[in-house]
Amino acid sequence: MSRRAVPPPSASEPIVAESDRFRDDLIRALGHVPGAPVLLAVSGGPDSMAMLTLAAQVAAAGGLPGGIAAASVDHRLRPEAAAEAAMVAAHCAAIGVPHATLTPHVAISGASIQAAARSARYGLLADHARAIGAEALATAHHVDDQAETFLMRAARGSGLSGLAGVRPRAVIDGVVVVRPVLEWRRAELRAIVRRLEIPFVDDPANHDPAHDRTRFRRLLDANEWLGPPQLARAAAALGDADGDVRAIVDWLWAERARVSGASARVRVEGLPRELTRRLARRAIGHVIATAGLSAPKWSEAANVEALLDALAAGKRATQAGVVAAPSGDEWRFRPAPARRTG
Repeated sequence: MSRRAVPPPSASEPIVAESDRFRDDLIRALGHVPGAPVLLAVSGGPDSMAMLTLAAQVAAAGGLPGGIAAASVDHRLRPEAAAEAAMVAAHCAAIGVPHATLTPHVAISGASIQAAARSARYGLLADHARAIGAEALATAHHVDDQAETFLMRAARGSGLSGLAGVRPRAVIDGVVVVRPVLEWRRAELRAIVRRLEIPFVDDPANHDPAHDRTRFRRLLDANEWLGPPQLARAAAALGDADGDVRAIVDWLWAERARVSGASARVRVEGLPRELTRRLARRAIGHVIATAGLSAPKWSEAANVEALLDALAAGKRATQAGVVAAPSGDEWRFRPAPARRTG
C-alpha cells in the first residue's frame, strides 16, 4: 500500500481528456445523465482508485449533477483489508467524496470463498446504494478483466450468456450496476493513479496462483498474441447476441407460456434447443419462485441438458424440485411431489 493517506498537491491536477472520456462512458452505460448520486465501489486497488479520481473530477466540473459517493467492502477475510478501507476513506475525505466502509453481518464461508465474497459484496453495496438514494452502482471492471473472464468461462464450457462476460449495464440485487471503464485497459487506469500520485494498494490475492483468474491473467501476460482488446470485443459481440436472444425469449414467453399459480406450460413446437433451454429455465424459475421452493443451487445459467434430453425423448424429468413433463407440443412444469418418509 502507498504510505500516503491523503493526496499530494498533484492529485488535484485536472486530466481533462480522460475525465471527458469517463463522463461519456458513464452516461452511455447509464443511458442518461444521472440526476441522483452514483455510488462507486472502491476497493483501494489502482483500477477503482482511478475510477474514483475520474468521477470526482467530472463531478467537481458539474458533469454529474447528482454527485458521487464511494463505498469499500471489508469482507474480514484478510487482516489488511481494514487498513485498505481506511486508506480509501481518508482519500475520499481529502477530496470531499462521501465514503462508507461496509462489512458483512455474518462470516463468509462455503466451497467457493470468492463466489461467496462476491455475492456478499454486491448485496452490501446494493443495500447502501438504496440507503443513500443512489441511481446506480459503478464498478471498475475493465478490458483486461473482460478478457480474463472470457477465457475462464470458455475453459469451463460456458454458453452464450457466460461467454458474454461482464456487461456494461446490469441489474444486481435490484440495483442498476454500470461499468464505465469497461473499455479502458488496466495499464491506462494504473497510469492515472501513478501520474497523480493517488494512493492505492495491490491486493496480494491478485497474484495468488490458487485463483483461476490469476492463472488466466498470467496466460495473457505471457502470450501477446492473446490480445485482451480482441477478446473483450468478442465478449461484447456475444453480449449483443445474448441480448437479442433474451428479447426473443421474452416474446416467446408472452406468446407461448401459460402460467397458473405455481405451474407453467410452454409450447415448444418448432423451436431450436437454445430457445427451449432458456424457456425451460424460465419455467423452472417461475415454479421455484411461486411455490417458494428451496433451491439454493438454481440459477438462470443452470445446466438443464439432461432435462431437455428427457423431455425431447417424451420422458418426465425433475430438476431443482420442479417436475417437467411433455404433453403434446407443450412442456408442463410444476412442483415435484414431496418425498415420502418413513
